[in-house]
Amino acid sequence: MLRTATTYRGPGSLLSRNVFVSPILPYSRTTLTAATLKPPQLHTKSSGTTAWVHWSRTMATTTTNTPPATGAIAPSKKAPKEKPASKFSSTLLLPKTPFPIRSEGATREAELQSRYTTDLYPWQRVNNPGELFVLHDGPPYANGHLHLGHALNKLIKDFVNRYRVMRGFRVDYRPGWDCHGLPIELKALAELKVKDRSQLSPMDIRTVAQASALSAIEVQKKEFLSYGIMGDFDNGYVTMSKDFETRQLKVFHEMMNKGLIYRANKPVYWSPSSQTALAESELEYKDDHKSRSAWVGFEVEKPSEALYKVLPKSASLKAVIWTTTPWTLPANRCVAVHPKLSYTLFRASNSLDPSAVYLAATDRMGEMKRRFNSSTGGTSGTEVTLDTIGEVLGQDLVGAKYKHPLTTESLPFITADYVTADSGSGLVHTAPGHGMDDYKACLPLGIEAYCPVDNVGKFTAEAGKDLEGLHVQTDGTAKVIDILKEKGSLIQEQAYVHKYPYDWRTKKPVILRATSQWFANVGTIKEDALKAIENVRIVPESARRRLEGFVQSRTEWCISRQRSWGVPIPVLYEVETDEPLLTGASVQHIINMVKEHGTDAWWTMSTEELLAPEYRNNGKEYRRGFDTMDVWFDSGTSWTMIEEKMPRPHLPFVADVYSEGSDQHRGWFQSSLLTSVALTGKAPYGTLITHGFLLDEKGFKQSKSLGNTVDPAVVIFGGKNLQKNPAYGTDVLRLWAASSEYTKDIAIGKTILSQVAESVRKFRITARFLLGNLNGFKENEQVKYEDLSRLDKFMLAEVYQFSKNVTSGYDDLLFNKVFTQLQYFTSTTLSSFYLDIIKDSLYSDAEKSLQRRAIQTVLFHTLNAFTRSIAPLAPHLSEEVYEHYRDCFATPQPSVFRSGWLHAPESWNNIQLRDEFSVLKQLRGEANQLLEQARAAKLIGSSLEATIEIQLTGSPISSVGEDVSRSQGLGPDQDQDHQQHQQFNDRHHKISAWSLGELLNSYADELKSLFITSDVSLTRSPSGATSRVDLPNIKDTQVFTRDVLVPGLGTCRMVLRRATMHKCPRCWTFTSVEADTLCARCAPVVAALQP
Repeated sequence: MLRTATTYRGPGSLLSRNVFVSPILPYSRTTLTAATLKPPQLHTKSSGTTAWVHWSRTMATTTTNTPPATGAIAPSKKAPKEKPASKFSSTLLLPKTPFPIRSEGATREAELQSRYTTDLYPWQRVNNPGELFVLHDGPPYANGHLHLGHALNKLIKDFVNRYRVMRGFRVDYRPGWDCHGLPIELKALAELKVKDRSQLSPMDIRTVAQASALSAIEVQKKEFLSYGIMGDFDNGYVTMSKDFETRQLKVFHEMMNKGLIYRANKPVYWSPSSQTALAESELEYKDDHKSRSAWVGFEVEKPSEALYKVLPKSASLKAVIWTTTPWTLPANRCVAVHPKLSYTLFRASNSLDPSAVYLAATDRMGEMKRRFNSSTGGTSGTEVTLDTIGEVLGQDLVGAKYKHPLTTESLPFITADYVTADSGSGLVHTAPGHGMDDYKACLPLGIEAYCPVDNVGKFTAEAGKDLEGLHVQTDGTAKVIDILKEKGSLIQEQAYVHKYPYDWRTKKPVILRATSQWFANVGTIKEDALKAIENVRIVPESARRRLEGFVQSRTEWCISRQRSWGVPIPVLYEVETDEPLLTGASVQHIINMVKEHGTDAWWTMSTEELLAPEYRNNGKEYRRGFDTMDVWFDSGTSWTMIEEKMPRPHLPFVADVYSEGSDQHRGWFQSSLLTSVALTGKAPYGTLITHGFLLDEKGFKQSKSLGNTVDPAVVIFGGKNLQKNPAYGTDVLRLWAASSEYTKDIAIGKTILSQVAESVRKFRITARFLLGNLNGFKENEQVKYEDLSRLDKFMLAEVYQFSKNVTSGYDDLLFNKVFTQLQYFTSTTLSSFYLDIIKDSLYSDAEKSLQRRAIQTVLFHTLNAFTRSIAPLAPHLSEEVYEHYRDCFATPQPSVFRSGWLHAPESWNNIQLRDEFSVLKQLRGEANQLLEQARAAKLIGSSLEATIEIQLTGSPISSVGEDVSRSQGLGPDQDQDHQQHQQFNDRHHKISAWSLGELLNSYADELKSLFITSDVSLTRSPSGATSRVDLPNIKDTQVFTRDVLVPGLGTCRMVLRRATMHKCPRCWTFTSVEADTLCARCAPVVAALQP
């Protein structure tokens, strides 16, 4: 079996339980874990540079220590004991940087924020050489403070924009605000504090609503900027500006000219609580709505010919209907049946009227038995029996008449294909004023859409004096049922729980109510709309079906609303006939007035002024209408700003990207699509990004009523109690969003934020180490690639792959993949491997030595990759890091965002080295296991106190092949690494057909550095040897052994012993010939430093 290290990631990391007065701890061998606490900082002055004392407590084991540069301080509140400084400490090249471990984001971010927001945006628009990239902002309501959903939405957009800026595009991003609509109007009414709304003029409401929206925009603008959002905030768009409203009316005009706008008196969703029509997108459905449903008998007063033949003489026939909305019965105009269904005439044994015969669908007779068993008017005590008298087809019922159960009107039976025998009685009470199916069935028959219900959901006088003034969904329903009981028409009342639409703003149930409204004919353009989105990139792809479904199911769009605060429907009506004046000349004249005076002109100017000159003296009197446009029509025409200000006719879309929550598939995504296709024939977006909603840590949807919301301002600046709600700063908020799988619903809470903050701290520790060791380094001092060691070249191969993976993550809009790559790269590739190995050379080699400069060259490229890759996600951290090593560059830039994207030449992509090191890393893991065993047995403390002998035991000559790539426990985000290995195998590139022995001989001089021991030696056992005659007894506590298999390459045995040479007092390796003398490496370095 292949052995691999599992829990131990050493023998080193960037933290230690020991504390040194030095900028960065050298030689600390501790795995960075989630248990690591935040280190406090002590600022001291040392040689003109700021140094830090940092302390951390971890659950890992310290394996190797380094002599402190100055005194050591124990992590205790008591004064630490002074330890004598090493006489060689001043000769060590310890890291130096003023970059702090703790970000103090809430206080420091403001210092750099303008650099990567308000300064960056205009710079990139002018100076970036690439093409224009437009991310069009979906406008939030200009109402109140921002919540976490706003933050998530804007951050996703900012990740996209910043990445594009760094790739050289000229990004256009103009934040927008939706200023009209019910929420803002309700706020205005609340501010006016008037109970009777009828006392207010439209201009009273509009004036306050406009002021409220303007105030909210300024508040939200500051809050968006606090999130580090880059955009043209000085030139954002608002839907209440004259410019925007004029373009919107032009869209209405063009759609009217294409025959897509019409007026009709038909049922629409109506909110009594808001007193306005609603679109489907303004509804939410409650699954547990409870209704008082009723089973009613409609008395047939004139049977059809087929019924007459079957019905017994002197029998009274009642058609059974079922309704979940008894309040719609006053508006009943007919009963619908399916022409091909069979209907049964039957008697019920418990009926009080022996002459009563009932009519229901034959397939519903089982349901009829259940209903009559508990019938209101029947006799009880025995189970009811139903006696069949005869059957007729639904089409044979046409011509029959029944008596309205409330008004005694004589009304007809009609046929309709939507009638089924799946529920109810198979006969459908039809009220064309309260249902779309009913309306469509009645329209060709000339049956009016009668609706005796007013704006507030109360019965009008037309419903009768017993019902007038009663609210239809409460006391009105109760009264209708009482009247049915009195007339003997009620068979049974039944409580019914079902799904029902509610007003998404007021959270109150809506009704369907026939009113005269304006509509856009969607049916004629929806096929074009569906075709337009075939080539749209939709993220996630699963959202495509949802958007297509909403478009496919839609035939019309009610675009009128009964509000004061909005863009008016630009139509005048003839007073005498109520006919609309819907002509090109009339609408264009109104558009001209709005362009000059704004939409307030509709309420402040006279009708004569609003009337086009050619209609002023035609002998007709006109009035203006007071309907306003649906706010989805407002925001749905916002793409016209792009077409007007930055047209790109060569593209098959208007904007490059739209990005909003999943609720916008039936909202802004759809309204924008329909208006754009209607006018331009193309989709408004090339890419459509959809994100989920917010959950708490327990998986519950966040809501104010549950008290589980998270305020983004508290995340950034902290709460009243900073221990309970610490000030994390903007980068933690941003990296929370980046680390989340935003295409699904996203959880957030204190534990999650704490974990993200810990990740930020680890990023900063890694950056601080890199910065500290680049102290004094200049870009022009880089070592050529061919002069680098194989370890350094391997690290650049890792940087290459990291850069490739990060770029792929950004291109795929998978920001959580980028975040995971950053975590793996910094903690595993860097901290647990490369940085762990090269610290000895960095601190102990001569400052100008080739090896040290080579390492610094690699660190320089590594820091560039890290800083640029994290920049779109955490701009403050990246700017702060860049600020601390900008002087390394030959041509430093004012901002990291002006330095371009990741640069990783193809020459770094050394696949053979990556495969060789996959074997060496496995062996390093095996060595770590031995070191742990020896440490547990107290044979050694530091790994430098050990030597390892590798006995090669007859290794076969073979390639690394597929086995090696499989043997390495790939990180959670090394899918592309694995694919690279697979491609390597497919192309038959091998590790030069080496055996394990040949590979190890090739790296013989580097193994002790890789294992961080004082020596590694290679020996060969006789081929096929299985005995251990050359070894002490396996139970000898001075020796530890481990057999290792590397599939495809061979086997070996590792033997660990305590080092026999003396400890070098400078580098602490056990490589000195005599006690208290410098080793062969350190002696000439120190000698060269002597004056």
